[in-house]
Amino acid sequence: MATVSPPQPWSYLLELPRDARAPGIARVTIQAVLDSHALSEIAEKATLLTSELVTNAHRHTNGPCTLRLHCREGDRLRVNVWDTSPVVPALFSRRGRTAEPAAHAEAGRGLRIVELWADDWGSRTYDRRRFGKTLWFELAHPKKKSTSRWISPAGCTDCVELEGARRKAVAEKRALDEIQDASIAIRSHFRDTHLLPQWDVR
Repeated sequence: MATVSPPQPWSYLLELPRDARAPGIARVTIQAVLDSHALSEIAEKATLLTSELVTNAHRHTNGPCTLRLHCREGDRLRVNVWDTSPVVPALFSRRGRTAEPAAHAEAGRGLRIVELWADDWGSRTYDRRRFGKTLWFELAHPKKKSTSRWISPAGCTDCVELEGARRKAVAEKRALDEIQDASIAIRSHFRDTHLLPQWDVR
């Protein structure tokens, strides 16, 4: 029986100067990355949250920032934004997790969006050998429609297993001949098991 290698994790790193165009560049980059990895379902949310972190770095520091994306198939997307300031925003620290920005406040609302929309978030500071901080968030990997459970019209568990194998082959982007073999297997089983007996005229 053939085995399938586990999907490899991927990472992207983008260095951004302190420039008003940096959030826009970050948005375009993350959209392109997630589209290319078939993660379009979370791209809109990830793009917005990333833009908020990069904008925060631009507004509150005098240096560049670094955007890092990391994901494994079946795992979460993690987005890290490092900047040159060691100060972690109160609203984004674990101690301030439930804090609300004042109604008249002009700052802090972008980070509040991250707290509300991300599946997890946090910060990291460094020792004297490396200055600055990282703010990060995670979004859960969406369940692909192609791997959702299929119900056989004949109520057959063998049909469900064969169709599940075909959908998994498509989702994992296996070789075309393997996908075609899986498709033939489900059609052949359905025809031989559920259709031919009805056509058998004696």
